Amino acid sequence: MDLFIKLAMLVVFFGIMIYVGIRARHSTKDVNGFVLGGRGVGPWLSAFAYGTSYFSAVIFIGYAGQFGWRFGVASTWIGIGNAVIGSLLAWVILGRRTRLMTQYYGSATMPQFFGERYESKTLKVAAAIIVFIFLIPYTASLFNGLSRLFEMAFGIDYTVCIILMSLLTCVYVVIGGYMATAINDFIQGIVMLFGIVAVIAAVLNANGGFMEAISSLSKIELEGANPGALASFFGPDPLGLLSVVILTSLGTWGLPQMVGKFYAIKDESAVRKGTIISTLFAIVVAGGCYFLGGFGRLYDVDVSSLGYDAIIPKMLENLPVVLMGIVVILVLSASMSTLSSLVMTSSSTITLDIIASHVKKDLGENKKLLIMRLFIAVFILISAALAIYQYKGTSEAVGFIAQMMGLSWGALAGAFLAPFLYGLYIKKTSKIAVWTCFVLGPVGMIVTTLFRSSLPTSLQSPIVCGALVMIAGLILVPIISLFSRKKPSEKVEAAFEIYNTPVSASAKEHLK
Repeated sequence: MDLFIKLAMLVVFFGIMIYVGIRARHSTKDVNGFVLGGRGVGPWLSAFAYGTSYFSAVIFIGYAGQFGWRFGVASTWIGIGNAVIGSLLAWVILGRRTRLMTQYYGSATMPQFFGERYESKTLKVAAAIIVFIFLIPYTASLFNGLSRLFEMAFGIDYTVCIILMSLLTCVYVVIGGYMATAINDFIQGIVMLFGIVAVIAAVLNANGGFMEAISSLSKIELEGANPGALASFFGPDPLGLLSVVILTSLGTWGLPQMVGKFYAIKDESAVRKGTIISTLFAIVVAGGCYFLGGFGRLYDVDVSSLGYDAIIPKMLENLPVVLMGIVVILVLSASMSTLSSLVMTSSSTITLDIIASHVKKDLGENKKLLIMRLFIAVFILISAALAIYQYKGTSEAVGFIAQMMGLSWGALAGAFLAPFLYGLYIKKTSKIAVWTCFVLGPVGMIVTTLFRSSLPTSLQSPIVCGALVMIAGLILVPIISLFSRKKPSEKVEAAFEIYNTPVSASAKEHLK
Protein backbone atom coordinates (compact mmCIF):
# COMPACT_ATOMS: atom_id res chain seq x y z
CA MET A 1 0.00 0.00 0.00
CA ASP A 2 2.83 2.39 0.89
CA LEU A 3 4.55 1.73 -2.44
CA PHE A 4 1.26 2.27 -4.28
CA ILE A 5 0.80 5.70 -2.68
CA LYS A 6 4.32 6.81 -3.61
CA LEU A 7 3.96 5.51 -7.18
CA ALA A 8 0.59 7.24 -7.54
CA MET A 9 2.13 10.54 -6.46
CA LEU A 10 4.88 10.09 -9.05
CA VAL A 11 2.40 9.29 -11.85
CA VAL A 12 0.39 12.43 -11.07
CA PHE A 13 3.58 14.49 -11.01
CA PHE A 14 4.78 13.08 -14.35
CA GLY A 15 1.35 13.60 -15.90
CA ILE A 16 1.31 17.28 -14.94
CA MET A 17 4.78 17.83 -16.45
CA ILE A 18 3.75 16.30 -19.78
CA TYR A 19 0.46 18.21 -19.84
CA VAL A 20 2.29 21.51 -19.32
CA GLY A 21 4.68 20.69 -22.16
CA ILE A 22 1.78 20.04 -24.55
CA ARG A 23 -0.06 23.20 -23.48
CA ALA A 24 3.06 25.33 -23.97
CA ARG A 25 3.81 24.14 -27.50
CA HIS A 26 2.09 27.20 -29.04
CA SER A 27 5.01 29.37 -27.83
CA THR A 28 7.62 27.43 -29.83
CA LYS A 29 6.85 28.68 -33.33
CA ASP A 30 10.20 30.46 -33.69
CA VAL A 31 13.64 30.49 -32.08
CA ASN A 32 12.86 33.50 -29.89
CA GLY A 33 9.77 31.77 -28.51
CA PHE A 34 11.46 28.38 -28.05
CA VAL A 35 14.61 29.70 -26.34
CA LEU A 36 13.32 32.81 -24.52
CA GLY A 37 9.55 32.49 -24.36
CA GLY A 38 9.26 35.56 -26.61
CA ARG A 39 10.95 37.69 -23.90
CA GLY A 40 7.56 38.00 -22.24
CA VAL A 41 7.94 35.89 -19.08
CA GLY A 42 6.40 37.37 -15.92
CA PRO A 43 7.94 37.76 -12.45
CA TRP A 44 6.67 34.58 -10.81
CA LEU A 45 7.74 32.27 -13.63
CA SER A 46 11.07 34.07 -14.05
CA ALA A 47 11.86 34.00 -10.33
CA PHE A 48 10.93 30.34 -9.88
CA ALA A 49 12.79 29.38 -13.08
CA TYR A 50 15.89 31.10 -11.67
CA GLY A 51 15.54 29.51 -8.25
CA THR A 52 14.79 25.96 -9.38
CA SER A 53 17.66 26.08 -11.90
CA TYR A 54 19.92 27.26 -9.07
CA PHE A 55 19.03 24.61 -6.49
CA SER A 56 19.23 21.10 -7.88
CA ALA A 57 19.42 17.68 -6.27
CA VAL A 58 23.16 18.28 -6.03
CA ILE A 59 22.34 20.94 -3.43
CA PHE A 60 19.72 18.95 -1.51
CA ILE A 61 21.45 15.56 -1.46
CA GLY A 62 25.13 16.29 -2.06
CA TYR A 63 26.12 19.76 -0.89
CA ALA A 64 23.69 19.94 2.03
CA GLY A 65 24.99 16.65 3.37
CA GLN A 66 28.67 17.36 2.68
CA PHE A 67 28.84 20.91 4.01
CA GLY A 68 26.45 20.23 6.87
CA TRP A 69 28.79 17.45 7.93
CA ARG A 70 31.82 19.76 7.70
CA PHE A 71 30.40 22.97 9.15
CA GLY A 72 27.38 21.95 11.27
CA VAL A 73 24.50 24.43 11.49
CA ALA A 74 26.90 27.17 10.32
CA SER A 75 26.37 25.72 6.83
CA THR A 76 23.11 27.71 6.90
CA TRP A 77 25.29 30.71 5.98
CA ILE A 78 25.76 29.10 2.56
CA GLY A 79 22.01 29.26 1.97
CA ILE A 80 21.88 32.84 3.24
CA GLY A 81 24.75 33.74 0.89
CA ASN A 82 22.89 32.07 -1.97
CA ALA A 83 19.83 34.19 -1.19
CA VAL A 84 21.60 37.54 -0.71
CA ILE A 85 24.47 37.32 -3.23
CA GLY A 86 23.29 34.62 -5.63
CA SER A 87 19.69 35.85 -5.87
CA LEU A 88 19.06 39.37 -4.52
CA LEU A 89 22.25 41.05 -5.73
CA ALA A 90 22.28 39.06 -8.96
CA TRP A 91 18.82 40.35 -9.85
CA VAL A 92 19.58 43.91 -8.75
CA ILE A 93 22.98 44.19 -10.48
CA LEU A 94 22.48 41.99 -13.55
CA GLY A 95 18.74 41.64 -14.18
CA ARG A 96 17.74 44.98 -15.70
CA ARG A 97 20.94 45.61 -17.68
CA THR A 98 21.06 42.05 -19.00
CA ARG A 99 17.50 42.30 -20.30
CA LEU A 100 18.18 45.64 -22.06
CA MET A 101 21.59 44.80 -23.50
CA THR A 102 20.73 41.33 -24.78
CA GLN A 103 17.53 42.60 -26.39
CA TYR A 104 19.50 45.39 -28.11
CA TYR A 105 22.02 42.90 -29.48
CA GLY A 106 19.37 40.26 -30.21
CA SER A 107 21.32 37.75 -28.13
CA ALA A 108 19.64 34.52 -27.09
CA THR A 109 22.73 32.94 -25.50
CA MET A 110 25.72 34.08 -23.46
CA PRO A 111 28.23 33.31 -26.27
CA GLN A 112 26.11 35.45 -28.61
CA PHE A 113 26.33 38.30 -26.11
CA PHE A 114 30.12 38.03 -25.92
CA GLY A 115 30.39 37.95 -29.71
CA GLU A 116 28.25 41.07 -30.16
CA ARG A 117 29.42 43.04 -27.11
CA TYR A 118 33.13 42.56 -27.84
CA GLU A 119 32.69 42.41 -31.63
CA SER A 120 34.50 39.09 -31.96
CA LYS A 121 33.25 35.91 -33.62
CA THR A 122 36.22 34.03 -32.15
CA LEU A 123 35.15 34.97 -28.62
CA LYS A 124 31.66 33.69 -29.36
CA VAL A 125 32.96 30.32 -30.57
CA ALA A 126 35.35 30.01 -27.61
CA ALA A 127 32.52 30.75 -25.18
CA ALA A 128 30.30 28.17 -26.89
CA ILE A 129 33.02 25.51 -26.61
CA ILE A 130 33.51 26.26 -22.90
CA VAL A 131 29.74 25.98 -22.33
CA PHE A 132 29.57 22.67 -24.21
CA ILE A 133 32.55 21.08 -22.43
CA PHE A 134 31.70 22.07 -18.87
CA LEU A 135 27.91 21.78 -18.87
CA ILE A 136 27.92 18.09 -19.78
CA PRO A 137 29.48 16.82 -16.50
CA TYR A 138 27.41 19.39 -14.61
CA THR A 139 24.28 17.92 -16.21
CA ALA A 140 25.31 14.35 -15.46
CA SER A 141 25.93 15.22 -11.81
CA LEU A 142 22.26 16.11 -11.32
CA PHE A 143 21.52 12.42 -10.97
CA ASN A 144 23.99 12.09 -8.08
CA GLY A 145 22.39 11.13 -4.80
CA LEU A 146 19.12 10.01 -6.38
CA SER A 147 20.23 6.39 -6.38
CA ARG A 148 20.11 5.86 -2.61
CA LEU A 149 16.90 7.88 -2.27
CA PHE A 150 15.04 5.86 -4.92
CA GLU A 151 16.32 2.52 -3.74
CA MET A 152 15.24 3.43 -0.20
CA ALA A 153 11.79 4.64 -1.30
CA PHE A 154 10.90 2.14 -4.03
CA GLY A 155 13.42 -0.68 -3.98
CA ILE A 156 13.86 -0.31 -7.76
CA ASP A 157 17.03 -0.09 -9.80
CA TYR A 158 18.41 3.43 -10.08
CA THR A 159 18.86 2.99 -13.84
CA VAL A 160 15.08 2.92 -14.24
CA CYS A 161 14.86 6.24 -12.39
CA ILE A 162 17.47 7.83 -14.66
CA ILE A 163 15.72 6.64 -17.83
CA LEU A 164 12.25 7.79 -16.70
CA MET A 165 13.47 11.17 -15.53
CA SER A 166 15.45 11.71 -18.74
CA LEU A 167 12.56 10.73 -21.01
CA LEU A 168 10.07 12.90 -19.16
CA THR A 169 12.32 15.96 -19.18
CA CYS A 170 13.15 15.42 -22.86
CA VAL A 171 9.48 15.22 -23.84
CA TYR A 172 8.25 18.39 -22.17
CA VAL A 173 11.32 20.48 -23.11
CA VAL A 174 11.28 19.36 -26.75
CA ILE A 175 7.55 20.00 -27.07
CA GLY A 176 7.14 23.20 -25.06
CA GLY A 177 10.57 24.87 -25.04
CA TYR A 178 11.35 27.63 -22.54
CA MET A 179 7.74 28.29 -21.53
CA ALA A 180 7.19 24.64 -20.67
CA THR A 181 10.33 24.63 -18.52
CA ALA A 182 9.30 27.93 -16.85
CA ILE A 183 5.79 26.74 -15.99
CA ASN A 184 7.03 23.37 -14.80
CA ASP A 185 9.75 25.13 -12.81
CA PHE A 186 7.02 27.08 -11.04
CA ILE A 187 5.13 23.91 -10.16
CA GLN A 188 8.32 22.16 -9.11
CA GLY A 189 9.32 25.20 -7.05
CA ILE A 190 6.07 25.02 -5.09
CA VAL A 191 6.83 21.37 -4.31
CA MET A 192 10.35 22.32 -3.20
CA LEU A 193 9.10 25.09 -0.90
CA PHE A 194 6.54 22.99 0.93
CA GLY A 195 8.70 19.87 0.85
CA ILE A 196 11.78 21.38 2.49
CA VAL A 197 9.71 22.99 5.28
CA ALA A 198 7.94 19.69 6.00
CA VAL A 199 11.20 17.71 6.00
CA ILE A 200 12.94 20.11 8.39
CA ALA A 201 10.00 19.95 10.79
CA ALA A 202 10.00 16.14 10.67
CA VAL A 203 13.77 15.81 11.21
CA LEU A 204 13.83 18.27 14.12
CA ASN A 205 10.82 16.55 15.69
CA ALA A 206 12.58 13.18 15.41
CA ASN A 207 15.52 14.66 17.36
CA GLY A 208 13.46 16.13 20.18
CA GLY A 209 12.90 19.59 18.70
CA PHE A 210 15.24 22.41 17.68
CA MET A 211 16.86 23.10 21.09
CA GLU A 212 17.43 19.43 21.82
CA ALA A 213 18.94 18.86 18.37
CA ILE A 214 21.31 21.84 18.82
CA SER A 215 22.29 20.56 22.25
CA SER A 216 23.07 17.10 20.86
CA LEU A 217 25.08 18.62 18.03
CA SER A 218 27.14 20.77 20.42
CA LYS A 219 28.27 17.64 22.28
CA ILE A 220 29.93 16.17 19.19
CA GLU A 221 33.66 16.87 19.24
CA LEU A 222 35.82 17.24 16.15
CA GLU A 223 39.57 16.71 16.06
CA GLY A 224 41.37 20.06 15.99
CA ALA A 225 38.20 22.09 16.61
CA ASN A 226 36.86 23.82 19.68
CA PRO A 227 34.16 22.03 21.72
CA GLY A 228 30.68 22.68 20.35
CA ALA A 229 32.06 23.90 17.00
CA LEU A 230 29.29 22.18 15.00
CA ALA A 231 26.65 24.24 16.80
CA SER A 232 28.63 27.50 16.71
CA PHE A 233 27.94 30.64 14.66
CA PHE A 234 30.70 30.15 12.04
CA GLY A 235 31.45 26.46 12.52
CA PRO A 236 34.84 24.72 12.78
CA ASP A 237 36.27 26.11 9.51
CA PRO A 238 35.21 29.74 8.80
CA LEU A 239 37.63 30.17 5.85
CA GLY A 240 36.39 27.03 4.15
CA LEU A 241 32.81 28.13 4.78
CA LEU A 242 33.52 31.52 3.18
CA SER A 243 34.97 29.81 0.08
CA VAL A 244 31.81 27.74 -0.34
CA VAL A 245 29.62 30.85 0.07
CA ILE A 246 31.61 32.71 -2.61
CA LEU A 247 31.61 29.89 -5.15
CA THR A 248 27.98 28.83 -4.76
CA SER A 249 26.67 32.42 -4.50
CA LEU A 250 28.81 34.68 -6.67
CA GLY A 251 29.38 31.90 -9.16
CA THR A 252 25.79 32.06 -10.42
CA TRP A 253 26.53 35.49 -11.93
CA GLY A 254 28.64 33.79 -14.58
CA LEU A 255 26.63 30.63 -15.27
CA PRO A 256 24.90 30.77 -18.68
CA GLN A 257 21.84 28.79 -17.58
CA MET A 258 21.27 31.25 -14.72
CA VAL A 259 21.96 34.54 -16.51
CA GLY A 260 19.77 33.36 -19.38
CA LYS A 261 16.70 33.77 -17.17
CA PHE A 262 17.19 37.56 -17.30
CA TYR A 263 17.03 37.53 -21.11
CA ALA A 264 13.40 36.45 -21.03
CA ILE A 265 11.96 38.83 -18.40
CA LYS A 266 8.91 40.72 -19.61
CA ASP A 267 9.32 44.25 -18.24
CA GLU A 268 10.54 46.52 -15.42
CA SER A 269 7.75 45.45 -13.08
CA ALA A 270 8.69 41.81 -13.59
CA VAL A 271 12.30 42.60 -12.62
CA ARG A 272 11.30 44.29 -9.37
CA LYS A 273 8.83 41.61 -8.33
CA GLY A 274 11.08 38.80 -9.51
CA THR A 275 13.91 40.10 -7.33
CA ILE A 276 11.80 39.78 -4.18
CA ILE A 277 10.25 36.43 -5.11
CA SER A 278 13.58 34.88 -6.09
CA THR A 279 15.26 36.03 -2.87
CA LEU A 280 12.49 34.66 -0.65
CA PHE A 281 12.54 31.38 -2.57
CA ALA A 282 16.29 31.06 -2.02
CA ILE A 283 16.01 31.81 1.70
CA VAL A 284 13.52 28.98 2.18
CA VAL A 285 14.98 26.38 -0.19
CA ALA A 286 18.73 27.00 0.04
CA GLY A 287 18.68 28.10 3.68
CA GLY A 288 16.45 25.15 4.53
CA CYS A 289 18.62 22.60 2.70
CA TYR A 290 21.86 23.64 4.36
CA PHE A 291 20.19 24.07 7.75
CA LEU A 292 18.85 20.52 7.45
CA GLY A 293 22.26 19.18 6.45
CA GLY A 294 23.78 20.79 9.53
CA PHE A 295 22.20 18.06 11.68
CA GLY A 296 23.67 15.21 9.66
CA ARG A 297 26.16 14.19 12.37
CA LEU A 298 23.26 13.26 14.64
CA TYR A 299 22.84 10.19 12.42
CA ASP A 300 25.08 7.15 12.17
CA VAL A 301 26.56 7.41 8.68
CA ASP A 302 29.86 5.87 7.57
CA VAL A 303 30.93 8.72 5.28
CA SER A 304 34.33 7.17 4.56
CA SER A 305 32.74 4.22 2.75
CA LEU A 306 29.30 5.49 1.72
CA GLY A 307 30.17 9.08 0.82
CA TYR A 308 28.41 12.34 1.66
CA ASP A 309 25.44 11.48 -0.59
CA ALA A 310 24.34 8.94 2.03
CA ILE A 311 23.78 11.54 4.77
CA ILE A 312 20.49 13.14 3.70
CA PRO A 313 18.84 9.82 2.67
CA LYS A 314 19.80 8.42 6.09
CA MET A 315 18.08 11.38 7.76
CA LEU A 316 14.93 10.75 5.74
CA GLU A 317 14.58 6.97 5.79
CA ASN A 318 11.99 6.84 8.61
CA LEU A 319 9.67 9.57 7.30
CA PRO A 320 5.92 8.81 6.95
CA VAL A 321 4.97 7.42 3.55
CA VAL A 322 3.24 10.54 2.22
CA LEU A 323 6.10 12.79 3.34
CA MET A 324 8.59 10.38 1.80
CA GLY A 325 6.66 10.61 -1.46
CA ILE A 326 6.86 14.40 -1.26
CA VAL A 327 10.62 14.20 -0.68
CA VAL A 328 11.07 12.01 -3.75
CA ILE A 329 9.08 14.47 -5.85
CA LEU A 330 11.05 17.34 -4.26
CA VAL A 331 14.38 15.82 -5.33
CA LEU A 332 13.01 14.95 -8.77
CA SER A 333 11.73 18.51 -9.13
CA ALA A 334 15.11 19.94 -8.16
CA SER A 335 16.87 17.67 -10.65
CA MET A 336 14.47 18.06 -13.58
CA SER A 337 14.22 21.83 -13.34
CA THR A 338 17.99 22.23 -13.47
CA LEU A 339 18.35 19.51 -16.12
CA SER A 340 15.86 21.23 -18.42
CA SER A 341 17.64 24.57 -18.00
CA LEU A 342 21.06 23.08 -18.72
CA VAL A 343 20.03 21.17 -21.85
CA MET A 344 18.19 24.21 -23.20
CA THR A 345 21.35 26.27 -22.68
CA SER A 346 23.63 23.66 -24.26
CA SER A 347 21.43 22.97 -27.29
CA SER A 348 20.75 26.64 -28.07
CA THR A 349 24.45 27.46 -27.74
CA ILE A 350 25.58 24.71 -30.11
CA THR A 351 22.79 25.45 -32.62
CA LEU A 352 22.91 29.25 -32.69
CA ASP A 353 26.55 29.99 -31.88
CA ILE A 354 28.31 27.26 -33.84
CA ILE A 355 26.09 25.55 -36.41
CA ALA A 356 23.95 28.51 -37.53
CA SER A 357 26.85 30.97 -37.32
CA HIS A 358 29.72 28.98 -38.85
CA VAL A 359 28.65 25.62 -40.27
CA LYS A 360 25.34 26.29 -42.02
CA LYS A 361 24.64 30.02 -42.10
CA ASP A 362 21.43 29.92 -44.17
CA LEU A 363 19.36 27.86 -41.73
CA GLY A 364 15.70 28.87 -41.47
CA GLU A 365 13.72 29.09 -38.24
CA ASN A 366 12.19 25.62 -38.59
CA LYS A 367 15.56 23.97 -39.17
CA LYS A 368 17.09 25.76 -36.19
CA LEU A 369 14.22 24.57 -34.02
CA LEU A 370 14.63 21.01 -35.29
CA ILE A 371 18.37 21.01 -34.61
CA MET A 372 17.87 22.43 -31.12
CA ARG A 373 15.30 19.76 -30.32
CA LEU A 374 17.66 17.06 -31.57
CA PHE A 375 20.52 18.38 -29.46
CA ILE A 376 18.26 18.52 -26.38
CA ALA A 377 17.65 14.80 -26.84
CA VAL A 378 21.36 14.17 -27.46
CA PHE A 379 22.50 16.09 -24.38
CA ILE A 380 19.98 14.34 -22.15
CA LEU A 381 21.07 10.97 -23.58
CA ILE A 382 24.75 11.73 -22.90
CA SER A 383 23.99 12.94 -19.38
CA ALA A 384 21.91 9.86 -18.59
CA ALA A 385 24.62 7.58 -20.01
CA LEU A 386 27.28 9.26 -17.86
CA ALA A 387 25.08 8.98 -14.78
CA ILE A 388 24.49 5.25 -15.40
CA TYR A 389 28.20 4.76 -16.10
CA GLN A 390 29.01 6.45 -12.81
CA TYR A 391 26.47 4.32 -10.95
CA LYS A 392 27.46 1.02 -12.57
CA GLY A 393 31.11 1.76 -13.25
CA THR A 394 34.33 1.47 -11.32
CA SER A 395 35.47 3.68 -8.49
CA GLU A 396 37.80 5.43 -10.96
CA ALA A 397 34.81 6.35 -13.15
CA VAL A 398 32.89 7.64 -10.15
CA GLY A 399 35.85 9.72 -9.02
CA PHE A 400 36.45 11.15 -12.49
CA ILE A 401 32.89 12.39 -12.97
CA ALA A 402 32.74 13.73 -9.42
CA GLN A 403 35.95 15.70 -10.06
CA MET A 404 34.57 17.03 -13.34
CA MET A 405 31.49 18.30 -11.52
CA GLY A 406 33.67 19.96 -8.93
CA LEU A 407 35.62 21.92 -11.54
CA SER A 408 32.77 22.68 -14.00
CA TRP A 409 31.10 25.32 -11.83
CA GLY A 410 34.42 27.07 -11.12
CA ALA A 411 35.52 26.89 -14.76
CA LEU A 412 32.28 28.35 -16.13
CA ALA A 413 32.01 31.10 -13.53
CA GLY A 414 35.74 31.84 -13.71
CA ALA A 415 35.54 32.24 -17.48
CA PHE A 416 32.30 34.23 -17.78
CA LEU A 417 31.55 36.14 -14.57
CA ALA A 418 33.94 39.10 -14.91
CA PRO A 419 33.60 39.55 -18.72
CA PHE A 420 29.82 39.49 -18.47
CA LEU A 421 29.53 41.79 -15.45
CA TYR A 422 32.01 44.39 -16.69
CA GLY A 423 30.60 44.09 -20.20
CA LEU A 424 27.28 45.39 -18.88
CA TYR A 425 28.81 48.29 -16.92
CA ILE A 426 32.15 49.40 -18.42
CA LYS A 427 32.40 50.44 -22.08
CA LYS A 428 36.18 50.08 -22.23
CA THR A 429 36.35 46.45 -21.11
CA SER A 430 38.79 44.97 -23.62
CA LYS A 431 38.83 41.75 -25.61
CA ILE A 432 42.23 40.75 -24.25
CA ALA A 433 40.84 41.01 -20.71
CA VAL A 434 37.98 38.71 -21.72
CA TRP A 435 40.41 36.24 -23.27
CA THR A 436 42.36 36.25 -20.01
CA CYS A 437 39.29 35.02 -18.13
CA PHE A 438 38.39 32.51 -20.84
CA VAL A 439 41.82 30.93 -20.30
CA LEU A 440 42.16 31.51 -16.55
CA GLY A 441 38.84 29.89 -15.56
CA PRO A 442 38.96 26.54 -17.39
CA VAL A 443 42.76 26.09 -17.45
CA GLY A 444 43.16 27.18 -13.83
CA MET A 445 40.54 24.70 -12.63
CA ILE A 446 41.86 21.84 -14.78
CA VAL A 447 45.46 22.38 -13.67
CA THR A 448 44.53 22.58 -9.99
CA THR A 449 42.47 19.39 -10.38
CA LEU A 450 45.23 17.44 -12.11
CA PHE A 451 47.98 18.58 -9.76
CA ARG A 452 45.91 18.85 -6.59
CA SER A 453 48.26 16.72 -4.50
CA SER A 454 51.15 19.10 -5.24
CA LEU A 455 49.25 22.15 -3.98
CA PRO A 456 49.15 23.44 -0.39
CA THR A 457 46.42 21.77 1.65
CA SER A 458 44.32 24.95 1.71
CA LEU A 459 44.21 25.03 -2.12
CA GLN A 460 43.42 21.38 -2.79
CA SER A 461 39.66 21.89 -2.63
CA PRO A 462 37.99 22.67 -6.00
CA ILE A 463 35.64 24.92 -4.04
CA VAL A 464 38.52 27.14 -2.92
CA CYS A 465 40.14 27.10 -6.38
CA GLY A 466 36.84 28.02 -8.01
CA ALA A 467 36.37 30.96 -5.68
CA LEU A 468 39.94 32.13 -6.36
CA VAL A 469 39.66 32.10 -10.18
CA MET A 470 36.41 34.09 -9.97
CA ILE A 471 37.92 36.71 -7.70
CA ALA A 472 41.06 36.82 -9.85
CA GLY A 473 38.92 37.53 -12.92
CA LEU A 474 37.10 40.36 -11.15
CA ILE A 475 40.47 41.94 -10.29
CA LEU A 476 42.31 41.31 -13.57
CA VAL A 477 39.68 42.39 -16.11
CA PRO A 478 39.57 46.08 -15.13
CA ILE A 479 43.37 46.23 -14.70
CA ILE A 480 44.08 44.64 -18.09
CA SER A 481 41.39 46.77 -19.72
CA LEU A 482 43.00 49.89 -18.25
CA PHE A 483 46.34 49.14 -19.90
CA SER A 484 44.87 47.83 -23.17
CA ARG A 485 41.98 50.24 -23.44
CA LYS A 486 41.02 52.05 -26.59
CA LYS A 487 38.13 54.27 -27.54
CA PRO A 488 34.88 52.23 -27.57
CA SER A 489 33.45 51.62 -31.03
CA GLU A 490 30.29 53.32 -32.23
CA LYS A 491 28.46 50.00 -31.79
CA VAL A 492 29.45 49.79 -28.12
CA GLU A 493 28.53 53.44 -27.54
CA ALA A 494 25.12 52.83 -29.10
CA ALA A 495 24.58 49.73 -26.96
CA PHE A 496 25.26 51.62 -23.73
CA GLU A 497 23.02 54.46 -24.89
CA ILE A 498 20.09 52.06 -24.60
CA TYR A 499 20.32 52.54 -20.81
CA ASN A 500 19.49 56.22 -21.27
CA THR A 501 16.38 55.69 -23.39
CA PRO A 502 13.47 57.70 -21.88
CA VAL A 503 10.49 55.60 -20.76
CA SER A 504 7.09 56.61 -19.46
CA ALA A 505 5.96 55.44 -16.04
CA SER A 506 3.10 56.05 -13.63
CA ALA A 507 3.60 58.22 -10.55
CA LYS A 508 3.50 55.19 -8.25
CA GLU A 509 6.45 53.66 -10.17
CA HIS A 510 8.53 56.84 -10.52
CA LEU A 511 8.51 59.86 -8.22
CA LYS A 512 8.15 63.24 -9.93
